[in-house]
Amino acid sequence: MNAIVGLLVAAVLAVGSGCVKTDWIDRTLVTVDVTGTWYGRAAITGTGTAPPDLLFELEQQGSTVKGFLRLPAGGSSLATAGYSRLNPGPLEGTVAGDVFRFRQRDGNLEGELTINGDMMSGRMSLGGSYPISFQRVNPSSPPVSPPR
Repeated sequence: MNAIVGLLVAAVLAVGSGCVKTDWIDRTLVTVDVTGTWYGRAAITGTGTAPPDLLFELEQQGSTVKGFLRLPAGGSSLATAGYSRLNPGPLEGTVAGDVFRFRQRDGNLEGELTINGDMMSGRMSLGGSYPISFQRVNPSSPPVSPPR
């Protein structure tokens, strides 16, 4: 009888371990703060021109992020350079763990970035999926060369 109970307990544990999910706290825990100005560049290809510089101005409260996308270098000329789907505008997003998910409220841009200190990188979607990386900067002086 003890052997049957032991086998039954072992079977339940074996089946149950395959159903284990990440604790809800791990999925919602905010471990980073993305507040600040972030300067970067997306690796958008196929347009025949260099990818545009991007500037995210973000403010985080808890896990909620609000901000603005700016195009610091020739933002209005991007339409003629093949980036007509990329426009300045408000952003909203969330932070869970070290992942920042965002979307542009009035546009086509969305993405997911992993934060590592003052750097974040990942992918963005804008009529295709493209690698993107950012570096946190002093808002009055973006770096000479954005991260690649």
